[in-house]
Amino acid sequence: MSGAITCSATDLSALLGPNSTAAANYICGQLGTVNNKFTDAAYAIDNTYLLFSAYLVFAMQLGFAMLCAGSVRAKNTMNIMLTNVLDAAAGGLFYYLFGYAFAFGESSGGFIGTHNFGLKNFPTSTSDYSFFLYQWAFAIAAAGITSGSIAERTQFVAYLIYSSFLTGFVYPVVAHWFWSPDGWASPFLSENRLFGTGAIDFAGSGVVHMVGGIAGLWGALIEGPRIGRFEEGGRAIALRGHSASLVVLGTFLLWFGWYGFNPGSFTKILIPYESGSNYGQWSGIGRTAVTTTLSGCTAALTTLFGKRLLSGHWMVTDVCNGLLAGFAAITAGCSVVEPWAAIVCGFVASIVLIGCNKLAELLKYDDPLEAAQLHGGCGAWGLIFVGLFANERYVNEVYGVSPGRHYGLFMGGGGKLLGAQLVQIVVIVGWVSATMGTLFFILKQLNLLRISEKDETRGMDMTRHGGFAYIYHDNDDESIQFPGMTPGSPLPRRSDPPAL
Repeated sequence: MSGAITCSATDLSALLGPNSTAAANYICGQLGTVNNKFTDAAYAIDNTYLLFSAYLVFAMQLGFAMLCAGSVRAKNTMNIMLTNVLDAAAGGLFYYLFGYAFAFGESSGGFIGTHNFGLKNFPTSTSDYSFFLYQWAFAIAAAGITSGSIAERTQFVAYLIYSSFLTGFVYPVVAHWFWSPDGWASPFLSENRLFGTGAIDFAGSGVVHMVGGIAGLWGALIEGPRIGRFEEGGRAIALRGHSASLVVLGTFLLWFGWYGFNPGSFTKILIPYESGSNYGQWSGIGRTAVTTTLSGCTAALTTLFGKRLLSGHWMVTDVCNGLLAGFAAITAGCSVVEPWAAIVCGFVASIVLIGCNKLAELLKYDDPLEAAQLHGGCGAWGLIFVGLFANERYVNEVYGVSPGRHYGLFMGGGGKLLGAQLVQIVVIVGWVSATMGTLFFILKQLNLLRISEKDETRGMDMTRHGGFAYIYHDNDDESIQFPGMTPGSPLPRRSDPPAL
Protein backbone atom coordinates (compact mmCIF):
# COMPACT_ATOMS: atom_id res chain seq x y z
CA MET A 1 0.00 0.00 0.00
CA SER A 2 1.38 3.44 -0.89
CA GLY A 3 2.25 5.63 2.06
CA ALA A 4 3.08 2.62 4.26
CA ILE A 5 4.23 3.29 7.81
CA THR A 6 7.95 2.60 8.35
CA CYS A 7 9.85 2.38 11.61
CA SER A 8 13.52 1.83 12.48
CA ALA A 9 14.20 0.62 16.03
CA THR A 10 17.81 1.87 15.76
CA ASP A 11 16.75 5.40 14.81
CA LEU A 12 13.97 5.45 17.40
CA SER A 13 16.22 4.25 20.27
CA ALA A 14 18.66 7.08 19.49
CA LEU A 15 15.83 9.56 19.99
CA LEU A 16 14.57 7.92 23.17
CA GLY A 17 17.97 7.86 24.85
CA PRO A 18 20.12 5.11 26.42
CA ASN A 19 18.68 1.74 27.47
CA SER A 20 15.65 2.25 25.19
CA THR A 21 16.26 -0.48 22.65
CA ALA A 22 13.50 -2.70 24.01
CA ALA A 23 11.01 0.16 23.98
CA ALA A 24 11.97 1.12 20.43
CA ASN A 25 11.56 -2.48 19.25
CA TYR A 26 8.14 -2.66 20.91
CA ILE A 27 6.94 0.59 19.38
CA CYS A 28 8.16 -0.37 15.90
CA GLY A 29 6.53 -3.78 16.25
CA GLN A 30 3.20 -2.19 17.07
CA LEU A 31 3.51 0.26 14.17
CA GLY A 32 4.31 -2.67 11.88
CA THR A 33 1.15 -4.43 13.03
CA VAL A 34 -0.90 -1.30 12.34
CA ASN A 35 0.71 -0.96 8.91
CA ASN A 36 -0.16 -4.58 8.06
CA LYS A 37 -3.76 -3.96 9.09
CA PHE A 38 -3.95 -0.96 6.76
CA THR A 39 -2.46 -3.02 3.94
CA ASP A 40 -4.95 -5.84 4.55
CA ALA A 41 -7.82 -3.33 4.61
CA ALA A 42 -6.67 -1.83 1.31
CA TYR A 43 -6.62 -5.25 -0.38
CA ALA A 44 -10.03 -6.08 1.07
CA ILE A 45 -11.55 -2.79 -0.11
CA ASP A 46 -10.11 -3.15 -3.63
CA ASN A 47 -11.25 -6.77 -3.94
CA THR A 48 -14.71 -5.95 -2.63
CA TYR A 49 -14.99 -3.13 -5.15
CA LEU A 50 -13.93 -5.46 -7.98
CA LEU A 51 -16.33 -8.21 -6.89
CA PHE A 52 -19.21 -5.73 -6.74
CA SER A 53 -18.30 -4.53 -10.23
CA ALA A 54 -18.20 -8.15 -11.45
CA TYR A 55 -21.71 -8.70 -10.11
CA LEU A 56 -22.92 -5.61 -11.97
CA VAL A 57 -21.35 -6.76 -15.24
CA PHE A 58 -22.81 -10.22 -14.82
CA ALA A 59 -26.24 -8.67 -14.24
CA MET A 60 -25.91 -7.29 -17.77
CA GLN A 61 -26.60 -10.85 -18.96
CA LEU A 62 -30.14 -10.40 -17.70
CA GLY A 63 -30.27 -7.14 -19.61
CA PHE A 64 -29.08 -8.86 -22.78
CA ALA A 65 -31.67 -11.61 -22.28
CA MET A 66 -34.54 -9.15 -21.89
CA LEU A 67 -33.36 -6.98 -24.77
CA CYS A 68 -32.98 -9.99 -27.07
CA ALA A 69 -36.33 -11.48 -26.06
CA GLY A 70 -38.18 -8.24 -26.73
CA SER A 71 -36.40 -7.71 -30.06
CA VAL A 72 -37.40 -11.03 -31.63
CA ARG A 73 -40.83 -12.31 -32.58
CA ALA A 74 -42.71 -14.15 -29.87
CA LYS A 75 -42.35 -17.51 -31.62
CA ASN A 76 -38.57 -17.42 -30.95
CA THR A 77 -38.53 -16.13 -27.37
CA MET A 78 -37.52 -19.36 -25.62
CA ASN A 79 -34.76 -19.95 -28.13
CA ILE A 80 -33.09 -16.59 -27.65
CA MET A 81 -33.47 -16.77 -23.86
CA LEU A 82 -31.81 -20.19 -23.79
CA THR A 83 -28.88 -18.98 -25.87
CA ASN A 84 -28.28 -16.16 -23.38
CA VAL A 85 -28.23 -18.64 -20.49
CA LEU A 86 -25.80 -20.88 -22.33
CA ASP A 87 -23.51 -17.99 -23.25
CA ALA A 88 -22.89 -17.62 -19.52
CA ALA A 89 -22.74 -21.34 -18.73
CA ALA A 90 -20.56 -22.54 -21.61
CA GLY A 91 -18.50 -19.37 -21.43
CA GLY A 92 -17.82 -20.00 -17.75
CA LEU A 93 -16.26 -23.41 -18.35
CA PHE A 94 -14.27 -22.52 -21.45
CA TYR A 95 -12.99 -19.26 -19.99
CA TYR A 96 -11.87 -21.17 -16.88
CA LEU A 97 -10.15 -23.90 -18.87
CA PHE A 98 -8.52 -21.81 -21.60
CA GLY A 99 -9.76 -18.25 -21.92
CA TYR A 100 -8.23 -16.66 -18.85
CA ALA A 101 -4.82 -18.22 -19.56
CA PHE A 102 -4.87 -16.98 -23.17
CA ALA A 103 -5.93 -13.50 -22.05
CA PHE A 104 -3.86 -12.81 -18.93
CA GLY A 105 -1.29 -15.59 -18.66
CA GLU A 106 2.33 -14.61 -19.16
CA SER A 107 3.60 -14.67 -22.73
CA SER A 108 6.95 -14.20 -24.42
CA GLY A 109 5.85 -12.61 -27.69
CA GLY A 110 2.85 -10.60 -26.55
CA PHE A 111 0.43 -12.58 -28.78
CA ILE A 112 -1.18 -15.10 -26.45
CA GLY A 113 -0.86 -16.13 -22.80
CA THR A 114 0.55 -19.54 -21.96
CA HIS A 115 0.09 -19.85 -18.17
CA ASN A 116 -2.72 -20.40 -15.63
CA PHE A 117 -4.80 -22.88 -17.65
CA GLY A 118 -7.65 -24.05 -15.42
CA LEU A 119 -6.44 -21.40 -12.94
CA LYS A 120 -3.34 -23.46 -12.21
CA ASN A 121 -0.86 -21.65 -9.92
CA PHE A 122 -3.52 -19.10 -9.09
CA PRO A 123 -3.91 -16.58 -7.43
CA THR A 124 -0.76 -14.80 -8.56
CA SER A 125 1.02 -11.79 -7.08
CA THR A 126 -1.00 -9.50 -9.37
CA SER A 127 -4.36 -11.28 -9.80
CA ASP A 128 -6.91 -12.85 -7.47
CA TYR A 129 -10.14 -14.78 -8.00
CA SER A 130 -12.16 -11.58 -8.09
CA PHE A 131 -10.20 -10.51 -11.18
CA PHE A 132 -10.97 -13.82 -12.91
CA LEU A 133 -14.68 -13.44 -12.18
CA TYR A 134 -14.69 -9.90 -13.50
CA GLN A 135 -12.95 -10.88 -16.74
CA TRP A 136 -15.26 -13.86 -17.25
CA ALA A 137 -18.25 -11.51 -17.10
CA PHE A 138 -16.64 -9.47 -19.89
CA ALA A 139 -16.00 -12.55 -22.03
CA ILE A 140 -19.61 -13.72 -21.96
CA ALA A 141 -20.78 -10.20 -22.78
CA ALA A 142 -18.94 -10.46 -26.11
CA ALA A 143 -20.69 -13.77 -26.85
CA GLY A 144 -24.06 -12.27 -25.97
CA ILE A 145 -23.55 -9.53 -28.55
CA THR A 146 -23.02 -12.07 -31.30
CA SER A 147 -26.15 -14.05 -30.46
CA GLY A 148 -28.33 -11.04 -31.28
CA SER A 149 -27.01 -10.78 -34.84
CA ILE A 150 -27.90 -14.36 -35.77
CA ALA A 151 -31.16 -14.62 -33.84
CA GLU A 152 -34.32 -16.35 -35.16
CA ARG A 153 -32.63 -18.59 -37.74
CA THR A 154 -29.64 -20.35 -36.19
CA GLN A 155 -29.36 -23.98 -35.11
CA PHE A 156 -28.89 -24.49 -31.42
CA VAL A 157 -25.70 -26.53 -31.85
CA ALA A 158 -24.16 -23.61 -33.74
CA TYR A 159 -24.76 -21.38 -30.72
CA LEU A 160 -22.91 -23.82 -28.48
CA ILE A 161 -19.96 -24.13 -30.84
CA TYR A 162 -19.45 -20.44 -31.60
CA SER A 163 -20.00 -19.32 -27.98
CA SER A 164 -17.40 -21.75 -26.66
CA PHE A 165 -14.91 -20.84 -29.38
CA LEU A 166 -15.41 -17.10 -28.92
CA THR A 167 -15.08 -17.04 -25.13
CA GLY A 168 -12.37 -19.70 -24.98
CA PHE A 169 -10.06 -18.47 -27.75
CA VAL A 170 -11.02 -15.59 -30.06
CA TYR A 171 -11.90 -12.98 -27.45
CA PRO A 172 -9.10 -13.87 -24.98
CA VAL A 173 -6.40 -13.40 -27.62
CA VAL A 174 -7.63 -9.87 -28.35
CA ALA A 175 -7.83 -9.16 -24.62
CA HIS A 176 -4.21 -10.25 -24.26
CA TRP A 177 -3.06 -7.88 -27.00
CA PHE A 178 -4.54 -4.77 -25.40
CA TRP A 179 -5.12 -5.50 -21.70
CA SER A 180 -2.38 -7.86 -20.57
CA PRO A 181 0.71 -6.16 -19.12
CA ASP A 182 2.83 -7.88 -21.80
CA GLY A 183 0.45 -7.67 -24.77
CA TRP A 184 2.12 -6.39 -27.94
CA ALA A 185 -0.18 -3.33 -28.19
CA SER A 186 -0.80 -2.82 -24.46
CA PRO A 187 -0.44 0.68 -23.00
CA PHE A 188 0.86 -0.99 -19.80
CA LEU A 189 4.16 -2.03 -21.42
CA SER A 190 7.14 -0.34 -19.81
CA GLU A 191 8.95 0.01 -23.15
CA ASN A 192 8.55 -0.62 -26.88
CA ARG A 193 4.91 0.43 -26.82
CA LEU A 194 3.00 0.65 -30.12
CA PHE A 195 3.84 4.09 -31.56
CA GLY A 196 5.36 4.91 -28.19
CA THR A 197 1.98 4.89 -26.45
CA GLY A 198 0.07 1.64 -26.94
CA ALA A 199 -3.60 1.42 -27.85
CA ILE A 200 -6.01 2.73 -25.21
CA ASP A 201 -9.20 0.70 -24.88
CA PHE A 202 -10.01 1.14 -21.21
CA ALA A 203 -13.13 -1.01 -20.86
CA GLY A 204 -13.51 -2.61 -24.26
CA SER A 205 -15.08 -0.67 -27.15
CA GLY A 206 -12.75 -2.76 -29.29
CA VAL A 207 -11.89 -5.76 -27.13
CA VAL A 208 -15.50 -6.55 -26.19
CA HIS A 209 -17.89 -4.66 -28.46
CA MET A 210 -16.04 -4.83 -31.76
CA VAL A 211 -15.14 -8.48 -31.23
CA GLY A 212 -18.78 -9.40 -30.54
CA GLY A 213 -20.08 -7.13 -33.31
CA ILE A 214 -17.70 -8.31 -36.03
CA ALA A 215 -18.34 -11.94 -35.09
CA GLY A 216 -22.08 -11.29 -35.39
CA LEU A 217 -21.53 -9.54 -38.72
CA TRP A 218 -19.93 -12.61 -40.22
CA GLY A 219 -22.52 -14.94 -38.76
CA ALA A 220 -25.41 -12.91 -40.19
CA LEU A 221 -23.71 -12.43 -43.56
CA ILE A 222 -23.00 -16.14 -44.02
CA GLU A 223 -26.48 -17.17 -42.84
CA GLY A 224 -28.31 -14.58 -44.88
CA PRO A 225 -31.42 -12.59 -43.88
CA ARG A 226 -34.48 -14.01 -42.18
CA ILE A 227 -37.37 -15.17 -44.37
CA GLY A 228 -39.53 -12.18 -45.24
CA ARG A 229 -36.98 -9.54 -44.24
CA PHE A 230 -36.54 -8.29 -47.82
CA GLU A 231 -38.94 -8.39 -50.75
CA GLU A 232 -37.85 -9.66 -54.16
CA GLY A 233 -37.42 -6.07 -55.29
CA GLY A 234 -35.11 -5.40 -52.36
CA ARG A 235 -37.46 -3.33 -50.20
CA ALA A 236 -36.85 -3.91 -46.50
CA ILE A 237 -39.72 -5.25 -44.39
CA ALA A 238 -39.59 -4.56 -40.67
CA LEU A 239 -39.84 -7.77 -38.64
CA ARG A 240 -40.36 -6.01 -35.34
CA GLY A 241 -39.81 -7.61 -31.97
CA HIS A 242 -42.87 -8.58 -29.99
CA SER A 243 -42.30 -6.61 -26.78
CA ALA A 244 -41.09 -3.03 -26.45
CA SER A 245 -41.54 -3.46 -22.69
CA LEU A 246 -38.86 -6.15 -22.56
CA VAL A 247 -36.58 -4.01 -24.72
CA VAL A 248 -36.88 -1.08 -22.30
CA LEU A 249 -36.40 -3.35 -19.27
CA GLY A 250 -33.30 -4.87 -20.82
CA THR A 251 -31.91 -1.46 -21.72
CA PHE A 252 -32.23 -0.16 -18.16
CA LEU A 253 -30.60 -3.31 -16.80
CA LEU A 254 -27.71 -2.84 -19.21
CA TRP A 255 -27.44 0.83 -18.24
CA PHE A 256 -27.21 -0.18 -14.59
CA GLY A 257 -24.62 -2.86 -15.33
CA TRP A 258 -22.51 -0.45 -17.35
CA TYR A 259 -21.55 1.26 -14.08
CA GLY A 260 -19.66 -1.94 -13.27
CA PHE A 261 -18.42 -2.34 -16.84
CA ASN A 262 -16.73 1.06 -17.18
CA PRO A 263 -15.93 2.39 -13.68
CA GLY A 264 -15.19 -1.16 -12.51
CA SER A 265 -12.42 -1.51 -15.09
CA PHE A 266 -10.14 0.46 -12.79
CA THR A 267 -10.17 -2.80 -10.71
CA LYS A 268 -8.92 -0.85 -7.67
CA ILE A 269 -10.35 2.13 -5.85
CA LEU A 270 -8.02 2.87 -2.93
CA ILE A 271 -5.20 4.57 -4.85
CA PRO A 272 -4.45 8.25 -4.13
CA TYR A 273 -3.30 10.45 -6.99
CA GLU A 274 -2.20 13.15 -4.57
CA SER A 275 -1.28 11.85 -1.11
CA GLY A 276 -3.20 13.44 1.74
CA SER A 277 -5.84 15.01 -0.55
CA ASN A 278 -9.38 14.11 -1.53
CA TYR A 279 -8.27 13.40 -5.11
CA GLY A 280 -7.52 9.82 -6.03
CA GLN A 281 -8.65 6.89 -8.12
CA TRP A 282 -12.07 7.20 -6.53
CA SER A 283 -12.30 10.55 -8.33
CA GLY A 284 -11.42 8.93 -11.65
CA ILE A 285 -14.07 6.29 -11.03
CA GLY A 286 -16.68 8.96 -10.41
CA ARG A 287 -15.65 10.86 -13.54
CA THR A 288 -15.86 7.64 -15.56
CA ALA A 289 -19.43 7.07 -14.38
CA VAL A 290 -20.29 10.63 -15.43
CA THR A 291 -18.76 10.35 -18.91
CA THR A 292 -20.53 7.03 -19.42
CA THR A 293 -23.86 8.58 -18.46
CA LEU A 294 -23.45 11.68 -20.62
CA SER A 295 -22.49 9.74 -23.74
CA GLY A 296 -25.45 7.38 -23.45
CA CYS A 297 -27.93 10.17 -22.73
CA THR A 298 -26.71 12.27 -25.65
CA ALA A 299 -26.88 9.35 -28.06
CA ALA A 300 -30.40 8.50 -26.90
CA LEU A 301 -31.70 12.02 -27.51
CA THR A 302 -29.88 12.36 -30.83
CA THR A 303 -31.39 9.08 -32.00
CA LEU A 304 -34.83 10.13 -30.83
CA PHE A 305 -34.89 13.28 -32.96
CA GLY A 306 -32.89 11.77 -35.80
CA LYS A 307 -35.32 8.87 -36.26
CA ARG A 308 -38.24 11.28 -35.89
CA LEU A 309 -36.93 13.25 -38.87
CA LEU A 310 -36.30 10.11 -40.90
CA SER A 311 -39.40 8.06 -40.09
CA GLY A 312 -41.88 10.50 -38.59
CA HIS A 313 -42.25 8.47 -35.38
CA TRP A 314 -41.00 8.63 -31.79
CA MET A 315 -39.69 5.06 -31.51
CA VAL A 316 -38.76 3.82 -28.04
CA THR A 317 -36.83 0.81 -29.35
CA ASP A 318 -34.69 3.05 -31.56
CA VAL A 319 -33.97 5.30 -28.59
CA CYS A 320 -32.89 2.26 -26.55
CA ASN A 321 -30.45 1.20 -29.24
CA GLY A 322 -29.17 4.76 -29.49
CA LEU A 323 -28.54 4.83 -25.75
CA LEU A 324 -26.57 1.58 -25.95
CA ALA A 325 -24.62 2.92 -28.93
CA GLY A 326 -23.46 5.84 -26.78
CA PHE A 327 -22.37 3.45 -24.05
CA ALA A 328 -20.51 1.15 -26.46
CA ALA A 329 -18.63 4.11 -27.95
CA ILE A 330 -17.57 5.78 -24.67
CA THR A 331 -16.34 2.50 -23.18
CA ALA A 332 -12.84 2.85 -24.67
CA GLY A 333 -12.18 6.37 -23.44
CA CYS A 334 -14.49 6.77 -20.46
CA SER A 335 -11.59 7.17 -18.01
CA VAL A 336 -9.38 9.52 -20.03
CA VAL A 337 -11.75 12.19 -21.42
CA GLU A 338 -13.52 15.23 -20.04
CA PRO A 339 -17.29 15.09 -19.49
CA TRP A 340 -17.92 17.57 -22.31
CA ALA A 341 -16.07 15.27 -24.74
CA ALA A 342 -18.39 12.41 -23.78
CA ILE A 343 -21.28 14.46 -25.18
CA VAL A 344 -19.45 14.65 -28.51
CA CYS A 345 -18.86 10.91 -28.36
CA GLY A 346 -22.54 10.13 -27.83
CA PHE A 347 -23.70 12.52 -30.55
CA VAL A 348 -21.44 10.98 -33.19
CA ALA A 349 -22.24 7.43 -31.99
CA SER A 350 -25.91 8.02 -32.75
CA ILE A 351 -25.09 9.20 -36.26
CA VAL A 352 -22.82 6.19 -36.78
CA LEU A 353 -25.62 3.83 -35.69
CA ILE A 354 -28.22 5.42 -37.95
CA GLY A 355 -25.78 5.44 -40.87
CA CYS A 356 -24.79 1.79 -40.35
CA ASN A 357 -28.46 0.77 -40.24
CA LYS A 358 -29.13 2.56 -43.53
CA LEU A 359 -26.12 0.85 -45.08
CA ALA A 360 -27.30 -2.53 -43.77
CA GLU A 361 -30.66 -2.06 -45.51
CA LEU A 362 -28.99 -1.14 -48.79
CA LEU A 363 -26.80 -4.25 -48.60
CA LYS A 364 -29.74 -6.46 -47.52
CA TYR A 365 -27.97 -7.31 -44.30
CA ASP A 366 -30.28 -8.59 -41.55
CA ASP A 367 -29.37 -8.18 -37.89
CA PRO A 368 -32.44 -8.46 -35.61
CA LEU A 369 -30.80 -6.50 -32.77
CA GLU A 370 -28.60 -4.18 -34.87
CA ALA A 371 -25.73 -5.73 -32.90
CA ALA A 372 -23.05 -5.51 -35.59
CA GLN A 373 -23.96 -1.91 -36.38
CA LEU A 374 -24.23 -0.88 -32.74
CA HIS A 375 -21.31 -2.73 -31.19
CA GLY A 376 -19.08 -3.05 -34.23
CA GLY A 377 -19.64 0.36 -35.79
CA CYS A 378 -19.93 2.40 -32.61
CA GLY A 379 -17.15 0.42 -30.96
CA ALA A 380 -14.83 1.43 -33.81
CA TRP A 381 -15.89 5.05 -33.45
CA GLY A 382 -15.14 4.82 -29.72
CA LEU A 383 -11.54 3.82 -30.44
CA ILE A 384 -11.09 6.71 -32.88
CA PHE A 385 -12.67 9.06 -30.34
CA VAL A 386 -9.93 8.20 -27.81
CA GLY A 387 -7.25 9.10 -30.33
CA LEU A 388 -8.85 12.50 -30.75
CA PHE A 389 -9.99 13.51 -27.25
CA ALA A 390 -7.84 11.68 -24.65
CA ASN A 391 -6.73 14.11 -21.94
CA GLU A 392 -3.02 14.15 -21.04
CA ARG A 393 -3.56 14.38 -17.28
CA TYR A 394 -6.09 11.55 -17.18
CA VAL A 395 -3.97 9.31 -19.42
CA ASN A 396 -1.02 9.70 -17.05
CA GLU A 397 -3.20 9.03 -13.99
CA VAL A 398 -4.73 5.87 -15.42
CA TYR A 399 -1.75 4.42 -17.30
CA GLY A 400 1.14 5.98 -15.40
CA VAL A 401 3.46 8.85 -16.18
CA SER A 402 5.92 7.67 -18.81
CA PRO A 403 8.23 9.49 -21.23
CA GLY A 404 6.83 9.57 -24.74
CA ARG A 405 3.26 8.69 -23.81
CA HIS A 406 0.89 10.43 -26.21
CA TYR A 407 -2.69 11.64 -25.86
CA GLY A 408 -5.53 12.95 -28.05
CA LEU A 409 -4.89 14.75 -31.35
CA PHE A 410 -7.46 17.47 -30.64
CA MET A 411 -6.00 17.93 -27.13
CA GLY A 412 -2.54 18.75 -28.46
CA GLY A 413 -1.02 15.28 -28.13
CA GLY A 414 -0.19 14.61 -31.76
CA GLY A 415 -1.42 11.79 -33.97
CA LYS A 416 0.48 8.77 -32.63
CA LEU A 417 -2.28 7.67 -30.23
CA LEU A 418 -4.80 7.96 -33.07
CA GLY A 419 -2.51 5.79 -35.17
CA ALA A 420 -2.39 3.15 -32.44
CA GLN A 421 -6.19 3.23 -32.23
CA LEU A 422 -6.53 2.70 -35.98
CA VAL A 423 -4.14 -0.25 -35.78
CA GLN A 424 -6.36 -1.75 -33.09
CA ILE A 425 -9.43 -1.46 -35.33
CA VAL A 426 -7.65 -3.13 -38.25
CA VAL A 427 -6.22 -6.04 -36.27
CA ILE A 428 -9.52 -6.75 -34.47
CA VAL A 429 -11.44 -6.80 -37.77
CA GLY A 430 -8.78 -9.03 -39.31
CA TRP A 431 -8.48 -11.47 -36.40
CA VAL A 432 -12.20 -11.90 -35.80
CA SER A 433 -12.91 -12.19 -39.52
CA ALA A 434 -10.24 -14.87 -39.94
CA THR A 435 -11.42 -16.92 -36.96
CA MET A 436 -15.16 -16.43 -36.58
CA GLY A 437 -15.79 -15.96 -40.30
CA THR A 438 -14.06 -19.26 -40.96
CA LEU A 439 -15.98 -20.98 -38.18
CA PHE A 440 -19.37 -19.81 -39.43
CA PHE A 441 -18.45 -20.84 -42.99
CA ILE A 442 -17.49 -24.34 -41.83
CA LEU A 443 -20.72 -24.66 -39.85
CA LYS A 444 -22.69 -23.70 -42.94
CA GLN A 445 -20.86 -26.25 -45.09
CA LEU A 446 -21.66 -28.92 -42.50
CA ASN A 447 -25.35 -27.87 -42.43
CA LEU A 448 -25.01 -26.96 -38.76
CA LEU A 449 -25.68 -23.24 -39.05
CA ARG A 450 -29.18 -22.39 -40.26
CA ILE A 451 -32.47 -24.09 -39.43
CA SER A 452 -34.86 -25.30 -42.11
CA GLU A 453 -37.27 -22.93 -43.83
CA LYS A 454 -40.20 -24.79 -42.27
CA ASP A 455 -38.83 -24.46 -38.75
CA GLU A 456 -37.99 -20.81 -39.26
CA THR A 457 -41.51 -20.08 -40.47
CA ARG A 458 -43.20 -21.87 -37.60
CA GLY A 459 -40.77 -20.55 -35.01
CA MET A 460 -38.06 -22.33 -33.06
CA ASP A 461 -39.95 -22.33 -29.78
CA MET A 462 -42.49 -24.82 -31.12
CA THR A 463 -40.19 -26.81 -33.40
CA ARG A 464 -37.04 -26.95 -31.28
CA HIS A 465 -37.90 -26.14 -27.66
CA GLY A 466 -41.17 -27.89 -26.88
CA GLY A 467 -43.62 -24.99 -26.98
CA PHE A 468 -44.08 -21.25 -26.77
CA ALA A 469 -42.76 -19.08 -23.98
CA TYR A 470 -46.24 -17.85 -23.10
CA ILE A 471 -49.75 -17.61 -24.49
CA TYR A 472 -49.93 -14.72 -26.90
CA HIS A 473 -51.84 -13.26 -29.81
CA ASP A 474 -49.92 -12.54 -32.99
CA ASN A 475 -52.32 -11.17 -35.56
CA ASP A 476 -49.45 -10.09 -37.78
CA ASP A 477 -47.80 -13.48 -38.05
CA GLU A 478 -50.07 -15.73 -40.10
CA SER A 479 -47.29 -18.26 -40.55
CA ILE A 480 -48.14 -19.78 -37.18
CA GLN A 481 -51.23 -21.86 -37.96
CA PHE A 482 -52.38 -25.19 -36.63
CA PRO A 483 -55.36 -27.39 -37.52
CA GLY A 484 -58.56 -26.04 -36.06
CA MET A 485 -57.03 -22.67 -35.22
CA THR A 486 -57.51 -19.37 -37.01
CA PRO A 487 -54.91 -16.62 -37.33
CA GLY A 488 -54.90 -14.39 -34.27
CA SER A 489 -56.28 -17.00 -31.89
CA PRO A 490 -54.42 -17.75 -28.64
CA LEU A 491 -51.55 -20.20 -29.06
CA PRO A 492 -51.09 -22.26 -25.91
CA ARG A 493 -47.80 -23.73 -24.87
CA ARG A 494 -47.54 -27.43 -25.58
CA SER A 495 -48.44 -29.34 -22.43
CA ASP A 496 -46.36 -32.22 -21.19
CA PRO A 497 -48.00 -35.62 -20.69
CA PRO A 498 -49.21 -36.28 -17.15
CA ALA A 499 -46.77 -38.04 -14.86
CA LEU A 500 -47.68 -41.65 -14.05
